[in-house]
Amino acid sequence: MSYFTALTIYAELGEVARFDRAKEVVSYVGLNPIIRESGDSRFEGSISKRGSGRVRWLLVQASYTAVHTCEDEYLGRFFNRLARKKNSKTAIVATARKLLVSMYHMLDREEVYDPPGVSA
Repeated sequence: MSYFTALTIYAELGEVARFDRAKEVVSYVGLNPIIRESGDSRFEGSISKRGSGRVRWLLVQASYTAVHTCEDEYLGRFFNRLARKKNSKTAIVATARKLLVSMYHMLDREEVYDPPGVSA
């Protein structure tokens, strides 16, 4: 399933050079929060869900695998820190967003996965 996931996400994103920043990729996939502003009030809601539902689902499943099965230190620490404050579903979606940003930087810079703060 890992090759299928990687190929599907790569195919859905298309040419990575068309995105200037990681924020654009997150928005393209629909993992960005909905923000409503009016006057002095500001409300941050759930994710926008614009873009490919298949990619969002694959990213969430890959995040579950990275956190629970593969025990990825970088994503695991991030997930556990958020899961203490929020519910686990919100934390796993945020972890999926972090994974997508990492994937974008890997493709853009042509690097391998090397999370910060984790010794190889």
